Amino acid sequence: MASDFLLEIGTEEIPASYIQPALDAMATMLSKFFSAQRIDHGTIQTMATPRRLVWVIKDVAEKQEAQTVEITGPPRDVAFDEVGKPTQAALGFAKSQGVKPEELQVKQTSRGEYLIVSRHETGAPTVELLSGVLPDLIGNIPFPKSMRWGDLKVTFARPIHWLVALLGQKVISFTYGNVTSGSTSYGHRFMSPGPFEVTDINGYVDGLRERFVIVDIEERRERIRQIVAACAKEKKGHIREDEDLLAEVVQLAEYPTAVCGSFDQHYLELPQEVLITAMRAHQRYFALLDDSGKLMPYFVTVNNTLTRDPQIVALGNERVLRARLEDARFYYVEDQRVSLDDKVEELKEVVFHSKLGTSFEKLERFKALAEYMADQVAPADKETVSRAAYLCKADLVTGTVGEFPELQGVMGRAYARLAKEKEEVALAIYEHYLPTHAGGQLPTGVAGSLVSIADKLDTIVGCFGVGQIPTGTADPFALRRQSLGIIRIILENDLSISLSDLISKAIVGLDGKLTEPIEQTHQSVLEFFKRRLQHFLIGQGHPQNVVEAVLAFHLDPLVETVAKMRTLETFKDREDFEPLLGTVKRVVNILKEPVDAPVDPQRFVNQVETSLYESLIACEQNLKEPLAARDYDAVLDRLSQLKTPIDSFFDEVLVLDQDLALRQNRLALLTRIATLFRQMADFSRLAL
Repeated sequence: MASDFLLEIGTEEIPASYIQPALDAMATMLSKFFSAQRIDHGTIQTMATPRRLVWVIKDVAEKQEAQTVEITGPPRDVAFDEVGKPTQAALGFAKSQGVKPEELQVKQTSRGEYLIVSRHETGAPTVELLSGVLPDLIGNIPFPKSMRWGDLKVTFARPIHWLVALLGQKVISFTYGNVTSGSTSYGHRFMSPGPFEVTDINGYVDGLRERFVIVDIEERRERIRQIVAACAKEKKGHIREDEDLLAEVVQLAEYPTAVCGSFDQHYLELPQEVLITAMRAHQRYFALLDDSGKLMPYFVTVNNTLTRDPQIVALGNERVLRARLEDARFYYVEDQRVSLDDKVEELKEVVFHSKLGTSFEKLERFKALAEYMADQVAPADKETVSRAAYLCKADLVTGTVGEFPELQGVMGRAYARLAKEKEEVALAIYEHYLPTHAGGQLPTGVAGSLVSIADKLDTIVGCFGVGQIPTGTADPFALRRQSLGIIRIILENDLSISLSDLISKAIVGLDGKLTEPIEQTHQSVLEFFKRRLQHFLIGQGHPQNVVEAVLAFHLDPLVETVAKMRTLETFKDREDFEPLLGTVKRVVNILKEPVDAPVDPQRFVNQVETSLYESLIACEQNLKEPLAARDYDAVLDRLSQLKTPIDSFFDEVLVLDQDLALRQNRLALLTRIATLFRQMADFSRLAL
């Protein structure tokens, strides 16, 4: 028989960003526990509000599935003497397992015959198992920061006030800290703070709703969509789409209600991004747009209680927002009194990193790097690239960005436009920060792309060069994200540039500042990019063995490496692939170690050696054109033509001949063939 499992952890208000990761982590731990303990169960559902984390698992078996366990003892020839009597080893094994010697069995295994004891284990009740494990699972829920309360030793995101743990209608009894689990939950802190008894899942959800708590996250999300849309409709506008803000607001209210407020029209003279940031980042207000997409002088705020007088609530929020907007307007006006070029000079007083110098020094480094890339791939855009690189950090010392750090790049673009800089320069100033997160928008312009690569690469090489390499738990300069951004920009724009060369140029720019050996820094950064590219490609769904096969010998340029991988991925589906792979693996397996010596045709004693050598020479010549054109389908087609002469060679020639000179010459021939195939990938990593 199966019942539903419910766990509710009631707390003080948990930060919004903590909630979903905690729900996911605990769901994973519960799933692993049930699987390991042989407890059948159905779907796992998570729910939450700021004051409670909830897990519901449907159709949980009331006890473990029974099992028969075999315990292996000593080998048979050790367990019995010459006349078949149990030895001390057998008697000791029987005693340790609590059985009589005659109950021991002999079983044939891959290692021979061994004594075993078969024991049938009936399943333990699920309630008992959960009682024992839930305190540990709760204590292992990860949070960015945990806290203690009172004189307790346990920790959690916020102090725990109640625990509900039920399997069906049975209470799963346990204690965490100073709170013992039961069947009592609580309603909304202000509108219905009293306790109520939970009898089942449906009663739990409905009981909370009656007490002004919408515990289902998706139900709460849809309610917020509807109520803020209704407020916007009253003002003849619509809500600016903002899923990130919605996701945060959903976790800030147990019973969301909406109120619409307004601000003075003259604030609309500020850049739209300033107004939106002031509303969403600081106050979590939703902005309103008119039918043409322009910002309206209204906002919608979501509250956690029913309001008796919405007008009073609106006035209070308007007063707070007015102060924020007045600050923004002041800084916006003051910032324009100083030119961007003068702001760049101020960067000489801003420390980027104690070992890597000021922001101005960093600017000079990545500006030179961006100009170098422009010479290679976009010489016509070099002037734009240079100007954008010079100005792109100027807004860091503006008052507006100081007040609203989220607007770096945005304000640089705005001030560049006011200064009548070229639009391409203004756009690049904004776009050089992109992408700002994994999977985020990439720069659309050439200048923004090159400056973005240069800025990010200078940071990566600089950090590696002073020993600040990311660890599993720490990446303070977001080097993983920045390296992935570089990879995506290069691939999206099909930039045939050498990453190794760029790293070398970046190291030269950092001359005198690095504390790590130059060669070590160069190799470490290259390896870092290789790992990030590998994770990126596998994450996109490309077969792991194909990705690893290509990356074994190739990384630079990235666009060529990825093109080889995609071609090989398609080539694997051809009928002639597996026979070719078998032939290439045979070459690799017999080589063991490459032979660094020229092939001497004068030492050939068999016609198949000569035929293979001639085919090899022809293939080497025929590969030059498709390799230069990045036509890797043609490369693989021409490599495939070597299969027949290689097979004939193996059929008629003893490679490891006793004559050392013949052996070395034949291994040198195979080395040259293996080198040819390695221009595409390490075929030995591709499974048959």
